[in-house]
Amino acid sequence: MQPVASSTSVTPAQRQRLGEYLVEAGMVQPWQIQQALQQQAVTGERLGKILLASGYVHRLDLYRALSDLWELPFVLLTQADIDEAVPVKIGLPRIRRLNAFPYQWDGHTMRVAITEYPSPETQRELYELFPNVQHFEYAVTTEWDIDWALREVFKSSLIKGSTYALFMRHPQESAYMVFTRGQYITLASLVMLFIVCLYFAPQATFIGTSIFINVVFFVAVAFKVIVSLAGARIERVQPVTDAEVASLRDEDLPFYTILLPVYKEANIIGLLMDNLSTLDYPKEKLEILVLIEEDDPETLEAAKAARPPDNVQFVIIPDSQPKTKPKACNLGLYFARGEYLVIYDAEDRPEPDQLKKALILFQKGDPSLVVVQGALNYFNSDYNFLTRMFTLEYSYWFDYMLPGLDVLNLPTPLGGTSNHFRTDRLRELAGWDPFNVTEDADLGIRASMRNYTVGIVNSTTYEEANSQVGNWIRQRSRWIKGYMQTTLVHTRNPMKLVRTVGLKNALSFFLLVGGTPLTFLLAPLLWIPFILWIFFGSDSTFFFPTFAVYIAAFNLLIGNGLAIYLNMLAVFRRKLYWLVPFALLNPFYWFLHSYAAYKALIQLFTKPFYWEKTVHGLTGDHTTTA
Repeated sequence: MQPVASSTSVTPAQRQRLGEYLVEAGMVQPWQIQQALQQQAVTGERLGKILLASGYVHRLDLYRALSDLWELPFVLLTQADIDEAVPVKIGLPRIRRLNAFPYQWDGHTMRVAITEYPSPETQRELYELFPNVQHFEYAVTTEWDIDWALREVFKSSLIKGSTYALFMRHPQESAYMVFTRGQYITLASLVMLFIVCLYFAPQATFIGTSIFINVVFFVAVAFKVIVSLAGARIERVQPVTDAEVASLRDEDLPFYTILLPVYKEANIIGLLMDNLSTLDYPKEKLEILVLIEEDDPETLEAAKAARPPDNVQFVIIPDSQPKTKPKACNLGLYFARGEYLVIYDAEDRPEPDQLKKALILFQKGDPSLVVVQGALNYFNSDYNFLTRMFTLEYSYWFDYMLPGLDVLNLPTPLGGTSNHFRTDRLRELAGWDPFNVTEDADLGIRASMRNYTVGIVNSTTYEEANSQVGNWIRQRSRWIKGYMQTTLVHTRNPMKLVRTVGLKNALSFFLLVGGTPLTFLLAPLLWIPFILWIFFGSDSTFFFPTFAVYIAAFNLLIGNGLAIYLNMLAVFRRKLYWLVPFALLNPFYWFLHSYAAYKALIQLFTKPFYWEKTVHGLTGDHTTTA
């Protein structure tokens, strides 16, 4: 078979031929072709992709037209009899790269489904892969058909890879094993030591425990204050300016993938499509993969009813355990075509220029920059007490804490959404850990372990803050449990951690990722000496002498005072001054955190991989006045 012309070398006249064909067939209007050609002159993308992204032509109509123009048959792989042994021989990555899916072999002719006219290089590679084939017969299909066929043929390997890729590559970095034998022995030894000391020297044990709790609590809070003040020093610095965004040319923009993991979100999936339609990015260079669990037909039907544009593709996640967001994202990563990739949650409202700002930050950074984190905040901050406290907390975390970690070059735990990645580096890191219920924070730490860096971009994604206590507890206990998992994973060999990242970064990890759940667990114990002294006076000195009560009282006041200060600090960057009085209520918010932390601790032993679902859409379309 003689080589044929590459689809990448099609002349402008031949490109125009597709437009003429579609107009003559009544599939599009002349003005639509004209607009698409104008857009092509700006972005340099293929005419067909622009027509699809603009919603001017249906996908099947476009590829049937291409089959006529190329004088090749058309095939729907969803209706074809696929010989699975043929594509398995090539493997999923190579099929994705070639955009060629061999689906039948009769001993003489191999039938290959294509989405691009087969280049000489593609034909040569197929001949090398199948030297016994005498003839290749090409048939046109859609990218969606090939993706569907890949998910069907490679279903078991996709499930295995999306679940166990990290564990198989780096077992010590996976939360699949909750506790190592050494950690079990250490934990049991500490419990036994405490019991023995309590039996033989109860007063000294109480005093020593109280001092330990006070020191841990104060150091953890002081660390957050220092880092946040470092973040406050860059308050007026804009890492990416509007002028830089305006200077970007559409033809220079890379292909971008958006991953949208959704589960039981039928009530808001339509709103999500509307939110993403406002992104300032050429639609023909944007791929949106909606990851929908197999046992969630309601969300799938609601997503279809929203009539999304043709750059939105539904990826069905096979029903398997663990049923977690990171496992769904890992499967989506297999099908991501973008040079860059971002993950958004179901209720997200990213600012329109966020993708462009992230790209500029990647361009300005060095090659070690593998992920850029956007800020998160809430559109329903004035709904009730919980949403106000949530907004204070997130404003402090994303506007001060994370920038401070960035300034000080400390390991940065990612937020669960608005993470922009170099896709190849994300694959190198083996994606997310499906067994870690705060896979985002863990991934940020794993990136730091490999001397990669995390950037913070000055763009905000607005979410819905939890407005119901039960829903808040479920979400927060999952986050705290994930921090516990991440701490256990990366402290399996503490000395190796220190050697890998250095003492400063290791201490930062211990204080932030390990210290956060620890302070929530220790907070109620911090109150005990002071409460006993208030109610029993001098009679309580057997357990806690006066100096220990003074230490506890000092820490209770100063520690909580610093926490209140951090929440007050949070309002200034976003000018949410009306939230300042609510910062004084932070100690009551800590009660909820402590309850969630003890729930997380119990689940760590009883069901470590259980993903407690957060219900969204509880406040409707409520928006903040800020």
